[in-house]
Amino acid sequence: MNAIPTTSTRPLRVVVWGENRHEQVEPHVAELYPDGMHNAIKAGIEENLGEGAVVTTALLDDPEHGLTEERLAETDVLTWWGHAAHGEVSDEVVERVHRHVLEGMGLVVLHSGHWSKIFQKLMGTTCTLRWRSENDRELVWTVDPTHPIAQGVPHPIEIPQQEMYGEQFDVPKPDEIVFISSFSGGEVFRSGITYRRGNGKIFYFSPGDQDFPVYHHKDVRRVIANGVKWAASDRPARALPTLLRYETGDFFNGRGYQGAMSNHADAE
Repeated sequence: MNAIPTTSTRPLRVVVWGENRHEQVEPHVAELYPDGMHNAIKAGIEENLGEGAVVTTALLDDPEHGLTEERLAETDVLTWWGHAAHGEVSDEVVERVHRHVLEGMGLVVLHSGHWSKIFQKLMGTTCTLRWRSENDRELVWTVDPTHPIAQGVPHPIEIPQQEMYGEQFDVPKPDEIVFISSFSGGEVFRSGITYRRGNGKIFYFSPGDQDFPVYHHKDVRRVIANGVKWAASDRPARALPTLLRYETGDFFNGRGYQGAMSNHADAE
């Protein structure tokens, strides 16, 4: 497979975060993902981005869930998969990830990560939905074929075995709807949506369940890799949006802001 072209002067630094619980206690999940879902997701990003990304993993049971301040500061894009242990994620780590997203770190939230603490905090809603796990067929329809995340995938993507996610999906109105999915029961779902929060970009993509081999599907892997590339910031440095006080006409200068007590000193 040809790698997706990248324009960065260095490889993207990607961390694939995984709960890694189902693989440890459910034999059929371990059979589908003998190296864990996190490593299947990692492999899909690597095969699509090639030398354009350096991909590592972090797990729930790692110290600080593998998401220390130092590691997040060096992460361009974080992907997130959780399901059975959302409540075990430290609030301190959630606050840390939240701040880094607002400062410009990209976030790709996968499948049942819709109910993660970090996604709920960023959305400000319950993020609930309708679901049915009955070995369903999912068709992922491209809504916006011009979007970077939709490049290189068929219309539709056919996933033979999948859990059904359906509307209502209690999230804020997306900035962009890239994909919608349909299921054999007639349900539809906004399965690929984007948001911007602060200086960070967020992509939510629903296909991918522990009971089915979805993360081995070549088109699902391509979408996730596209999402990682899209979510990476093009800003020169990571920073929170700040309150800016400009004198009349000063908005042309775009000068840096160092705090309320420094305004006049900066202008001198």
